[in-house]
Amino acid sequence: MTGAPASTVPPIAALALGDDALVLSHRLGEWAGHAPVLEEEVALANIALDLLGQARTLLSLAGDEDELAYLREERAFRNVQLVEQPNGDFAHTIARQLYFATYQELLYGQLAAGDGPFAPLAAKAVKEVSYHRDHAEHWTLRLGDGTEESHRRMRTGLDDLWRFTGELFQPVDGLDVDWTALRDGWLTLVTKTVDQATLALPTGPQLGAWTAGAGRQGIHTEPFGRMLAEMQHLHRSHPGATW
Repeated sequence: MTGAPASTVPPIAALALGDDALVLSHRLGEWAGHAPVLEEEVALANIALDLLGQARTLLSLAGDEDELAYLREERAFRNVQLVEQPNGDFAHTIARQLYFATYQELLYGQLAAGDGPFAPLAAKAVKEVSYHRDHAEHWTLRLGDGTEESHRRMRTGLDDLWRFTGELFQPVDGLDVDWTALRDGWLTLVTKTVDQATLALPTGPQLGAWTAGAGRQGIHTEPFGRMLAEMQHLHRSHPGATW
């Protein structure tokens, strides 16, 4: 990915987008050696590498990419809470992917169509995340319209993660995005996929409520601290080391 000079890029927006990609990349990397079939080892690893490439470019626009990834404290990360949620079972991971990849494709589509500093990065990234969404849709349909057990697990994943989706549509300083159109488009696409999978999005005052988290403000859920400690352990154990 290539983009505008760092001096023209809003650092808050670069951190937000970069942290989303970095954290989700690490979560997907945790599937290495644990995916249900060999083909998914490759697919999830490739998606993780795509996201890592996005993260490196975006974080480099805000500062030193290694320092930002490995030396910041938890409260300094600006990723949405959705991407930091544990993998759970495979259906849970697919639900997280469906929610996030659909959002990311629409977000990068808007950014690529504009003339802002993120347009060049988004134009390349949207091609990658289009595959990510296609992969998530394929598995949502396969699990939702599969066995009774796969249907139950897919429904549980969608339900459990629904409360984290509201934060995706909170405006980010420096991103010229129509957030209402983004949310409406996201809901249309996700609903279509879920309906085709013989599932339904959560309803009711608890599961159906669009509650926004505060990951963009540096407030994260409990699992994130453990994940961050694991991700940063090697770098912090050998400060200044070169390979």
